[in-house]
Amino acid sequence: MVTDEQVRRLMRNLGKGKTLSISASRAGMDEKTARKYRKSGKLPSRSRGVHSWRTREDPFEEVWGDVAAHLESHPGLEAKTLFEYLQRREPGRFSDGQLRTLQRRIKVWRATKGPSREVMFPQVHEPGKLCQSDFTHMTSLGITIAGQAFPHLVYHFVLTYSNWETGTICFSESFESLSEGLQNALWELGGVPREHRTDRLTTAVQKMGHPDEFTQRYRGLLSHYRLKGTKIQAGKANENGDVEHSHYRFKKAVDQELMLRGSRDFASREAYASFLRGVQKRLNAGRQARFAEEQQVLRQLPVQRLDATQRLQVRVGPSSTIRIQNNVYSVHSRLIREQIKVRLGAESLEIWYGGRQLEVIPRLRGEGKHRIDYRHIIDWLVRKPGAFASYRYRDDLFPTSRFRMAYDALGGDSQASREYLKILELAARESESGVDDALRLLMNEGRATTAPAVEAILESGRKPAPATEVHIAAVDLSRYDSLLGVV
Repeated sequence: MVTDEQVRRLMRNLGKGKTLSISASRAGMDEKTARKYRKSGKLPSRSRGVHSWRTREDPFEEVWGDVAAHLESHPGLEAKTLFEYLQRREPGRFSDGQLRTLQRRIKVWRATKGPSREVMFPQVHEPGKLCQSDFTHMTSLGITIAGQAFPHLVYHFVLTYSNWETGTICFSESFESLSEGLQNALWELGGVPREHRTDRLTTAVQKMGHPDEFTQRYRGLLSHYRLKGTKIQAGKANENGDVEHSHYRFKKAVDQELMLRGSRDFASREAYASFLRGVQKRLNAGRQARFAEEQQVLRQLPVQRLDATQRLQVRVGPSSTIRIQNNVYSVHSRLIREQIKVRLGAESLEIWYGGRQLEVIPRLRGEGKHRIDYRHIIDWLVRKPGAFASYRYRDDLFPTSRFRMAYDALGGDSQASREYLKILELAARESESGVDDALRLLMNEGRATTAPAVEAILESGRKPAPATEVHIAAVDLSRYDSLLGVV
């Protein structure tokens, strides 16, 4: 079949004064064909007539009225669903190979008679007007800290005009995480845009039972920075499109840098955070011109940051525990039945009583979990050793795997519980790491892991050899002679 390009080549050669024979040869066609196109002066694509007939019979012609009726009633029906419906209705009439024919016909119907599709309207962004933020999960990147899995999120902040971005590591889509992330971004930015848009973060910004209202705490955060808050409509992620697309670019950039680095393991969380800051800095490097325009019109920051911790007042139960955000935490037994104050932050709980901060407890991630510190309750466990075996949170009372091994080696009966609790009491009174080292010494030497034996090692100050210290005996090379038969 002659192509348009061949005919163009033919006409160019004829225009240069070449003979028909030479021009046809250079265009890759015979003289007869060349003469035809010279006479018509049209390209092959413009010479072909439009077919007004079908090349083969339409197998769905007789049933199309029924298919169209279903599509008009329910435009979301898929071609495969309708095809299977036709096969069930008329067994043996339609073969599986005819599915593609129905798909093509339905595609034409949707484009010519179907409902109109949602139109995306490109927006004109103004410098310093709008910032968007959202949480993005980073677990798929396989980050580890000192060899341990590090499941986490990043609170991601973007200026829609310049696409300048930054982020904060966090572990939940809570208000505390949003507040810390947003404030970190604004203070790093050095100013405040006029509007802040989020998705419908129920726990962070949306009032339960009233999806059109912001929570009081979120309204307070916006007021502190004089930000106008907006959120997207349900199911309309495109309304937060700048930050949604930035998620993809950011995680792709992180993944590429990790591959260049050759490892996804970091010595500490601080080292990983520094790595992320480096990635963000490189991404922002090409946005400086538009970012400078934004900085000129940003509003001033307030005098100080807003304290984002949530203030709670709870009573300590008889089990020496409190329940915060559907998680259970232990506090010291001397606080049982007392009313205490808790300051709930993004990653920790501060325990306050009588105007004094008593301790800081790491915040649990998720719900339905528990964190029991044996130091809070060990004095009463020693007095009630029978409660240990069936204690609901017993697994929290094994600080390291060696403590668990010691308990199992003791036999696991009531006598073992008493002995183990004395060892645990030593850890609370002296040193958890010291008791762990003592247990390792006893196990390495094959001795019984009893409380008196552990206490004796603690008093002696003996330390086990470092786990990385390996002694290899010198090799006697003369032994290889016997393998070779050398006398």
